[in-house]
Amino acid sequence: MANTSPILFPKLQRILSEVGENIKLARLRRKLSSEQVAERAGIGRSTLVKIEQGHPGVSMGNYMNVIWVLGLEQDFLLLAKDDELGRKLQDAQLITKERAPKKKN
Repeated sequence: MANTSPILFPKLQRILSEVGENIKLARLRRKLSSEQVAERAGIGRSTLVKIEQGHPGVSMGNYMNVIWVLGLEQDFLLLAKDDELGRKLQDAQLITKERAPKKKN
């Protein structure tokens, strides 16, 4: 089977590209070379370049290894932490038109 990349909507590709750019900037701020980060993450330099470009075909595990090397793994926990839409949908299901049952003495 050929190794193909998933096709993303343009908005999602822009987000992934921005994530890659943020990873690259974090690496540069730490004054680490691409060779150093790739070696520590257990990936090839070409894979790191793809991550920094926001390539959608790179596995999530490789992204996580690079994020860990940069010391940013806790930032990943913020993803979907405050699910505002989900909470609104959940709250909408809680609203009922029935009255609460009366207390029995």
